Amino acid sequence: MSDVIVVGAGVVGAACAYYAARAGLDVTVIDRGPVAGGTTGSGEGNVLVSDKEPGPELELAVLSNRLWRSLAEHGGFEFEPKGGLVVAETEEVQRQLTELAGKQDVEHTTVPAARLRDYEPHLADGLAGGVFYPQDAQVQPMLAAADLLRHGAESFGHGTLRLRLGVTVTGVLRSGDRVTGVRTTGGDVLGDAVVNAAGTWGGEVAALAGAHLPVLPRRGFILVTEPLGEPLIRHKVYTAAYVTNVASDSAGLETSAVVEGTPAGTVLIGASRERVGFDRTTSVPVLARLAGQAVALFPALREVRAIRSYCGFRPYCPDHLPVIGADPRVPGLYHACGHEGAGIGLAPATGHLLAQVLTGQQPDLDLHPFRPDRFPTPSPEEAA
Repeated sequence: MSDVIVVGAGVVGAACAYYAARAGLDVTVIDRGPVAGGTTGSGEGNVLVSDKEPGPELELAVLSNRLWRSLAEHGGFEFEPKGGLVVAETEEVQRQLTELAGKQDVEHTTVPAARLRDYEPHLADGLAGGVFYPQDAQVQPMLAAADLLRHGAESFGHGTLRLRLGVTVTGVLRSGDRVTGVRTTGGDVLGDAVVNAAGTWGGEVAALAGAHLPVLPRRGFILVTEPLGEPLIRHKVYTAAYVTNVASDSAGLETSAVVEGTPAGTVLIGASRERVGFDRTTSVPVLARLAGQAVALFPALREVRAIRSYCGFRPYCPDHLPVIGADPRVPGLYHACGHEGAGIGLAPATGHLLAQVLTGQQPDLDLHPFRPDRFPTPSPEEAA
């Protein structure tokens, strides 16, 4: 029997397991696939403060940014504290970016148009300026998730961490009203607490326990170029439209230029957002739009070949905030899901805060904005 059962071996689940084991708890992680086999394995690895509006998510991002840097000092994964440059196409957009940066209360530098190429020599002409955020970073998410699970399994001389892969959770066990474990295709697993870290499938896991969470998949494509002989792009670079798209409620297709290099020499090009269920069909028009936006931002990419693309599903919540903490409707059930495209960046803070809740400590941040019961229960007609 475990103190904690974590459902999901993506980076958020890995962080929850890592910090729980570090706090002295015995942890079992269950996933129907491999480590990082879902959304984590399809992300760019963003660790951003630049795209967050002032408020609880930004506070979560700042805490998580600090934790990622601490983890990277001893971790066996790629972490690039490269900084992020948000660029504006017009003077009005530059004014809005500058105004937002002033409200965020994080480290930043306003960059006039004449200085943009000090940061990125290959940027296109005609841009109105930008804002540079030195705290923005990039992590290799699959390696990071595996590293957190590996170090969690070392137990720090306190708790333990066990991993069960290829096992699907099919039900939730109860004693009275309280959750006491999960039913799986590999048998029942007992535990004092169950953490729903199932990402895009977090709503389905919650439903097994009779709890409503409106987590929906939001598809996104990434283009990957051939490796370049020398670095073309120094930082994470994106246009102001990315910030708007992140905060949008639209189910339709939205794209914005997001471009960055990797240690392997390739360039990652995004970003698209659309709610089309779990449809993995490759959309050539979307990829063409992403390529066109990247070339408009970095004309030198016109001569670079794209060698592959992939897509993933962001776990979208209607209010764009993750779900973190104990579920008051179901004693013994905890949630760590619904982070949309920020899950990789917010994973350490999520795991750290949830471990504090699991061990009866006062969490470092107020979790009320992330509470699981903040969404109205749908009527039978809406549920159908």
